[in-house]
Amino acid sequence: MGNTTYLNAIRGASSSRAETKTDEKPLVRRLKRRDEAAFKQLVKRHKSLVYNVCLRMLSNSEEAEDIAQDVFVRAFLSIGSFREEARLSTWLYRIAVNLCKNRLKYYSRRSAKLHSSIDFVAEKNLRNGCGQITGEATPGPDQTLEAFQTENLIQEALMSVDEDFRKLLILRDIEGLSYIDIMRVTGLPEGTVKSRLHRARTALTRAFKKAQSNGTV
Repeated sequence: MGNTTYLNAIRGASSSRAETKTDEKPLVRRLKRRDEAAFKQLVKRHKSLVYNVCLRMLSNSEEAEDIAQDVFVRAFLSIGSFREEARLSTWLYRIAVNLCKNRLKYYSRRSAKLHSSIDFVAEKNLRNGCGQITGEATPGPDQTLEAFQTENLIQEALMSVDEDFRKLLILRDIEGLSYIDIMRVTGLPEGTVKSRLHRARTALTRAFKKAQSNGTV
């Protein structure tokens, strides 16, 4: 699979973007007043986004669920420090990525491996309401199987690349964040983001080909 084909495949799994900064200003004001109803609204708006990022980073549904819950607790407790030049979703991405990194380090320090506990595509589609756009033609069984196999291979390849590469691939190629938003999430300068992303795509393409040749899905 060449880089162009790979990008088309991985972007097919991308999430929908959150609303603009202007749309969410009233919600932010309520959150900063510690409005519990606003907190529930925050969770409702962004729970799929946060869970999917955690699932991509960890490939374990129980761990992803645990981290996703912690993301919203941390967000509510620290909302006073939220600077409104970024979207809430960008801020939540940052919290989620950092908590996932901490969880991976926890396992690494104990020389333990975080095993995948799911069929990735089945889990993601369940969370997203089966993942089909209203009015979209229903794919045939062969197309569905091929799509499921490809996405499971992509997730397997993602888990095999360096954690910092995985983070950038998820943020840019799956979640579709701008370079500015990625810089806000990671704290990296734009040049570093672009150069690492180039190396990350090369590494993922190599890992994907290896998974294909092994016939692991």
